[in-house]
Amino acid sequence: MIKKLLPMFIAIGLIILVIAGYMGYRVIERYTPSREWTTAEAVFGMEEDTVAVVLNEELSETRGMYLDGEIYLPVEWVNENLNKRFYWDQQEKILSYALPTEVLYADSTTQGSGGKPLLWVTDEGVSLSLGLIAAYTDMETEIFDQGEIKRVFINNTWEPELWAAVSKDSAVRFRGGIKSPILTTAEKGVSLKVLEQMDNWSKVRTPDGLIGYVQNSKLGDVEEIVPQSNFAAPEYTRTALDEKVCMAWHQVTTKEANSTFDEYYANTRGLNVISPTWFALTDNEGNYTCLADQEYVRKAHDAGLQVWALIDNFSENVQSEVLLARTSVRKKLIESLMEDAETYGFDGYNLDFESLKESAGPHYVQFIREMSVACRNNGLVLSVDNYVPAAYNQFYDRHEQGIVADYVIIMGYDEHYAGGDPGSVASLDYVKNGIEGTLKDVPKEKVINAVPLYTRIWTEKEDGTVTSEAAGISKAQQWIEDNQIELYWQDSLGQYFGELGIEGGSQYLWMEEARSLGLKMDLIKEYDLAGVACWKLGLEPEDIWDVIAGNE
Repeated sequence: MIKKLLPMFIAIGLIILVIAGYMGYRVIERYTPSREWTTAEAVFGMEEDTVAVVLNEELSETRGMYLDGEIYLPVEWVNENLNKRFYWDQQEKILSYALPTEVLYADSTTQGSGGKPLLWVTDEGVSLSLGLIAAYTDMETEIFDQGEIKRVFINNTWEPELWAAVSKDSAVRFRGGIKSPILTTAEKGVSLKVLEQMDNWSKVRTPDGLIGYVQNSKLGDVEEIVPQSNFAAPEYTRTALDEKVCMAWHQVTTKEANSTFDEYYANTRGLNVISPTWFALTDNEGNYTCLADQEYVRKAHDAGLQVWALIDNFSENVQSEVLLARTSVRKKLIESLMEDAETYGFDGYNLDFESLKESAGPHYVQFIREMSVACRNNGLVLSVDNYVPAAYNQFYDRHEQGIVADYVIIMGYDEHYAGGDPGSVASLDYVKNGIEGTLKDVPKEKVINAVPLYTRIWTEKEDGTVTSEAAGISKAQQWIEDNQIELYWQDSLGQYFGELGIEGGSQYLWMEEARSLGLKMDLIKEYDLAGVACWKLGLEPEDIWDVIAGNE
């Protein structure tokens, strides 16, 4: 019987041995580290003559160029990630960089101190040398350009960094896990920059510029080091009033209209700045009409007023995205404006560029930078008019305006405008949101909030047709009186509302007057802004100035 069972026992034993061997093999396979190696190409994915760009330890999809021993990065990437002040004129092939008191220019022939081109221009665009970028940008760089895999590490956050020394010789692997291929090795005592800590592995950067993973058990104590910047940021000085601004625009459309200064000024109180609408662009070549008047300036100065001449882009013959896109045109325009300021002796400029296309944004901001240089060098105040912040006008770049301009003015009106639905010109929340939105980008000592000295009388017909007429406060008060309209205070809007039934429809009005303007002045004081501006002189009754000047 035993002899008959023996072959079966042997077979079962063999099966057990095979299974045990297989299980042992799987255990060994699972827990034995891989000895397979990979290369830096797997990490950086390189092409010939290109440079991997790692920004704040994240590999960018954008590649730089490596040409004749110099690294070049695309200007678009530089603008988006490092420094938006490098401005490339695609038409005239000129690079501009505005400092506080000068504008630097370069083209494809401009060489750096090492005799290498500062720019690399191709049909696809322009790239800037890393040395040029570093000279004007708050960042630190590490370059690894030996061998085929060239790479540059750029950090510009200056946040605390984690470092740890290797406690024993260790494999740095392509991914976390012992089965991942080996990228390089780190000898005991070598310090690694710890980019990310996980339960068992840490993502690290090695001294030779490779990014991989090391087991936590092979790292010593992690130390936090705060990097220090040696970059000297440019200092933008201001030409500003030593008191709160109380400004009003004076709409001047003919030379003869300058004579209304005496009449309009006599009606005011507390005013210290007047902005006549003297300059209007007429074409895309930087030409403009000028209505400036030396006698007007003399009278204003005698009255203790500064004069900030306004320039606008309202002409249908002006496409700002065309006009401002050429360096030569911006230069011509600014030089001409500086000459007029000297000729007529006024104190500053007020830029009123409206209805810009988004494509005009970079060119407009560069114009403001270059205009600020000229104004700063000539002792002129530069103020810039802006809409209430909204998603559609972010390209006006209030943050940059707040750095280079002396004052940023919020046009805190036209909440409802001609051609739109009926409503308030400037409800209290609209004004408040405009102030708070602007203060996210601009320091309060540079922010001026503009208030309307007008409202709109809306007419809505039974067929749904809506029209409106702008009416100054004085004219609106007369309309209310003539039609015996009863006004109702709307606390949520901070305004009075009135309605009039007419044949075939109705008329509405959200009134601007002393009480509503007083609430807006309260906001200006609450947020400690630089002051107030008023559009426009001649629309208001005299008692309004007691509210604006703070005499009530």
